[in-house]
Amino acid sequence: MTTRAIAAAALALLLTSCGLVDDPPGTDTAPTAQPSPRTGVDQEQRPRLPFVRQGRMSIEGGNDVTFELTITKLEHNGEYLMLEVTHDYLEDLPGTVTGRNPPVRLVDPLTGEVLRFLRDAANNDEPYGTHFVPGDPHMPTHEGLPTTLRRYLPAPTRDAEYLTLTGAGIGLIPGIPLTHVDEFTPAPEPNAHDYIDPQTFAQEPELPDRIWYPDNPPPPGLDTSGDRHTMESFVDGPTASTTRSGDQETIALHTDEMFAFDSSEPTAEAARTIRACAQTLRANVGPHVEEITVVGHTDGRGSAAYNQTLSHERARAARALLEEELGTEFTFTTQGRGSTEPLAAEGGPDDEQARARNRRVEFTYQVPPDADTQNGLASARRHVADPAHFFDDPQPVTTLIHNDVDLHVYPMVRDGAYLFQMVGFQNSTLSPLQADLDTDASVIPGSPAQHAEGTLGGFRLHNPDTGLVRYVIRIRTGDDTYEDFADRINELATGEQYLALAVFPAPALDVTEMTLHAGAFGQVEVPIR
Repeated sequence: MTTRAIAAAALALLLTSCGLVDDPPGTDTAPTAQPSPRTGVDQEQRPRLPFVRQGRMSIEGGNDVTFELTITKLEHNGEYLMLEVTHDYLEDLPGTVTGRNPPVRLVDPLTGEVLRFLRDAANNDEPYGTHFVPGDPHMPTHEGLPTTLRRYLPAPTRDAEYLTLTGAGIGLIPGIPLTHVDEFTPAPEPNAHDYIDPQTFAQEPELPDRIWYPDNPPPPGLDTSGDRHTMESFVDGPTASTTRSGDQETIALHTDEMFAFDSSEPTAEAARTIRACAQTLRANVGPHVEEITVVGHTDGRGSAAYNQTLSHERARAARALLEEELGTEFTFTTQGRGSTEPLAAEGGPDDEQARARNRRVEFTYQVPPDADTQNGLASARRHVADPAHFFDDPQPVTTLIHNDVDLHVYPMVRDGAYLFQMVGFQNSTLSPLQADLDTDASVIPGSPAQHAEGTLGGFRLHNPDTGLVRYVIRIRTGDDTYEDFADRINELATGEQYLALAVFPAPALDVTEMTLHAGAFGQVEVPIR
């Protein structure tokens, strides 16, 4: 048995976040494609798979190799999705794939729904789909021999026609068409055990042109609610910031613009701000939603009792102004939470800015998941374009340099309601090194900490015309758990480029470029594709 023959955890570790399969030559087992249930358009008129991308795969010992990912199928049977991919390692494998590569995700770019792979609790919680030994994450991997795998995901909650794949070191693949089928294409008859020993992974000296592995599809009726995640966006403006997660939106008005120090009496500016907020609520609030929650917050100065009273009085004052604008359209509830829920950490070098950030009045309500809202407060406008098309051979538009690392910056891709920013890290020295992603010098004083830490989370977009700042999307994976929708960069081997991705809420449709703040690498104007 050789390391080349095995590279054991290779595909399984990567495709524990992904997986897939081509039809074998000479077969005709594909089910009949159905018209799209949303538009009725014949799917034969849409872009056709396969889609191909190349990237770098991290290998043990700091090594890595170039591999090619080919998406061959994305089928929807009404309950689940079935994704097929083919991996082809284009270089010799010097060790085991580490699983440090960016996780693979399928995204509905219109709603922000993120789908993850379904897992089989009866088989060591391994993903449903292609396997070698049930319950074992290890899969044989062979240089020069394409390996095809299959994974299953929950179906999107709406009738999506295109999804976007990210991760695995290949950046993004947008515009993947869903084929609606009655039944999934049957998996080919497996032959892996005829050539590879499942106990030792020793393989026959002569392998066929293609190895097929067993398939373990999910049974009908699985609860897949925990395998759908939501993207949380954060847009910051001069008078308000807006956070949106799934169908819940929260507008935070900066109270320094609305109230004098230690006062709950609204200023003249407060009336103008509330009028814009009323426009937002009329445009954004979903149908059949009648209640809006108004919550006041203070900074940490003063006693807990005083801050509780002041925050509640400011919430009631904001509510009264809003009711003057909206009349009886909505029912409001008000709360005061004092200084118990700060957004920014106080007491640091940016203490004044952090305290100003924490003094706010919030409005929380539900919005339709695919709302395209253009009125009201600038930070609360949601801009939804069509899903992006697949494109070949992306090319960088500029390169930034910091500490012997070149950062190749690619055009931003507008995909539905989001901007996907792909960058490539390249080591210009003769020795492996770590990319310096330090963001301290570029963080806006008083920024919420959760939007300026980790991976490429310190990246942000700025539109000078509006003053709005767009932060990296966070994926809500549980009640109180999140992860940045931005890739983590491992050790960089010399000379090679490593693709990484950061995702942001999209600006207005007429915006054709944005300023990218790329942490220690500085800032640059980037066109929007």
